[in-house]
Amino acid sequence: MPAHTALIVTFAASIGIAFLFGLAAARLKLPPIVGYLLAGIVVGPFTPVHVLDSGMISQAAEVGVILLMFGVGLHFSVGDLRLVRRVVVPGALLQMLVTGSVGTSIGRAWGLSWGGALVLGISMAVASTVVLIKGLEAQDLLDSPDGRIGVGWLVVEDLAMVLVLVLLPAIAPMLGGSEGDAISTSTLARALGISLAKVAAFAVLMGVVGRRAVPWLLAHVARVGSRELFTLAVLATALGIAAIAYEVFGVSFALGAFFAGAVVSESELSKRAATDALPLQDAFAVLFFLSVGILFNPRVVLESPLSVLALVAVILLGKSLTSFLLMRLLGQSTRSALVIGASLAQIGEFSFIVAGLGVTLGLITGDVEALIVAAALISITVNQPLLAGVRSLISRREDQQARALDRLSPDSRAGMQGHHTVPASARASRAPLDEVEDPFDFARFRDHVVIVGYGRFGTTIAEALTRDNVRYVIVEEQERLVAGLRSRGERAVYGDATRAEVLARAGVEHARLIVVTAPEPIRARRAVEVARELNPQISVGVRTHSAAEQQSFEELVSTPLAAGRAIYAEREAALSLAHYSLQTLGRTDDQADLVINVIRNARIQPTETFPALHTREFRAMMSPDPNHPSPKDG
Repeated sequence: MPAHTALIVTFAASIGIAFLFGLAAARLKLPPIVGYLLAGIVVGPFTPVHVLDSGMISQAAEVGVILLMFGVGLHFSVGDLRLVRRVVVPGALLQMLVTGSVGTSIGRAWGLSWGGALVLGISMAVASTVVLIKGLEAQDLLDSPDGRIGVGWLVVEDLAMVLVLVLLPAIAPMLGGSEGDAISTSTLARALGISLAKVAAFAVLMGVVGRRAVPWLLAHVARVGSRELFTLAVLATALGIAAIAYEVFGVSFALGAFFAGAVVSESELSKRAATDALPLQDAFAVLFFLSVGILFNPRVVLESPLSVLALVAVILLGKSLTSFLLMRLLGQSTRSALVIGASLAQIGEFSFIVAGLGVTLGLITGDVEALIVAAALISITVNQPLLAGVRSLISRREDQQARALDRLSPDSRAGMQGHHTVPASARASRAPLDEVEDPFDFARFRDHVVIVGYGRFGTTIAEALTRDNVRYVIVEEQERLVAGLRSRGERAVYGDATRAEVLARAGVEHARLIVVTAPEPIRARRAVEVARELNPQISVGVRTHSAAEQQSFEELVSTPLAAGRAIYAEREAALSLAHYSLQTLGRTDDQADLVINVIRNARIQPTETFPALHTREFRAMMSPDPNHPSPKDG
């Protein structure tokens, strides 16, 4: 084809072929991804139909990865990453170590050199960004706590791969590679240090400069009033930061785009950015799966089926089982461990990069690279059905547990007594349960309160509501605690409050208020979002653990349709102690209340001063001089 039309023809043909095969897959009740992969195989260089420029498709697919990760970053702040760091950092690194070791052992058993076996192991260890994101999106999990862990896991893997791509060429001669000369330990250490310094510099640049400059830029462009300019500004930010990250700092395009989205999320215009500027990310992302299919050589499966199956077993069984066990060891629930294990049971773009580098360095042959591509394609094909099956299994298991718990007799439930009690005098004032047909389904309740979590905070709130004769329903995911609550006549629903069906059983759709006391910010946020989806007018109270978290939740819970309040628990405790201190020093209740309210409403950090406390009027109100009126009198 003429050079001046090659790009247009390649892009148009790619999108058209992917659409046709994706539609056919959907008609056959298969994930569209299967169709995209098959389309790539059909038009790839290993079939007679080969008509497309694979290089152009790969570059277009990279744009899709950039836009996809930019969109993820828009909904996943750096603060969210910090919240899951205790899980994803050790989890991702240990999973890569274990899976990589298994893959390396298989390579040695096949007679590969240590270098070739290491390339094979590394290729097995790292998951595909696009596949994981698409899988989580398909199951509506991307914005869930499990989705946050999955994305955080990817970020750690990407950072680790930056070092791998630096070290592998440097140590290849020592591992049996045919390209390059052996280097000294000092040179290797220097190369590693430079790479770490570049990554750190990029992180600092994004955290310090990017968080201020990018939101300022978008706000400035938005004031111009041109939608086209705003769209261009967002795209320029996404692509520009990703390109700079890759070219200057040696960070992958995907990771650079993720951090670009994270800094844009600091702007009030982040939702507009996601809506206006990313409508084509799915179309470009489709080209990624097409590009994987193009790399696949069917001959490999026919000639070495057992070798392909061995690698697939490492990915689907070994990798997922390792991730599951690590999640459980790190204190995560069985549900979360299953989701993360299934979502990571695949390999993708980084595996291709490592395999290609291994061929260039003479560590592996093209046949080994073809085996890696074949295993990747199979794992990508089955990943979405696998994740869907795991979700279905989890739902059935939780529903069975809930039904079994509901069928327990009062005497049986009494044997599972929980840890919290409510005074008998208070329980006596509670409205009867016979207003609903199912004593453990409260969907017909009206104007009640839903309490998520029955720890110290939930217990106190429940007791206050009980004493005021206000009807409430508790949502708790500890089975024994729910049984104990029910044995004492409490209205309790067993399940995860981030699931719509669980909140529906608690009657959220017609409740007046939901109070979320769960200690995990990500789960609390998701519970609030689900509650508002079911009942946009429900008022929300939520417990937070920092000033920044409080501000973030205030923006979430306060809407034109409903009120909301985020309580910074530790701050309220400090204010109560400050109130007591002022009373002890001779201030009246009203004077102490005035000081506390000024501090509470100012939302000023502890290191700052409170201007309102230094005005003449305020000093007059606080003066013990009887000639000055008290707040009560004034």
